[in-house]
Amino acid sequence: MEKNIGRTDQIIRSTLGILIIMLGTMEGSWLGIIGLIPLLTAFTNHCPLYPVFGIDTFGDCGGDK
Repeated sequence: MEKNIGRTDQIIRSTLGILIIMLGTMEGSWLGIIGLIPLLTAFTNHCPLYPVFGIDTFGDCGGDK
């Protein structure tokens, strides 16, 4: 998988994922499971939807692919 998520994008996804998981846990709902998606994409530095839309934030930070 080619990296396509930059550092800022990774931080936003990680924070959002943790917040969604916390909200789902506090509410006792299945919403917390959805929080795993941004966490997984932040951890792997790859978003499968980005190539479809032609987005690549990894190259914006000067990272090596």
